Amino acid sequence: MMTRTVNVAEAQNQLPALLELARAGNEIVIAEGDKPIARLVPIAGLTKKRIAGLNRGMIWTSEDFDAPLPDDFWLGRE
Repeated sequence: MMTRTVNVAEAQNQLPALLELARAGNEIVIAEGDKPIARLVPIAGLTKKRIAGLNRGMIWTSEDFDAPLPDDFWLGRE
């Protein structure tokens, strides 16, 4: 991943190109003078479609999962 710093005016003039860089996985830092004020980064995970039941049976929960914990647990005793 590459990080590129641009000033506000450059960001306004080159927004489509900067969006393409972000879409490719790069980070764009927008600065005012020497002070960074915003970061343009890609949003991960929007391209994958979720499939219901794909991992069925891979996870289990014990019968006492939601049972109250004993007082010794909360008091730090073993």
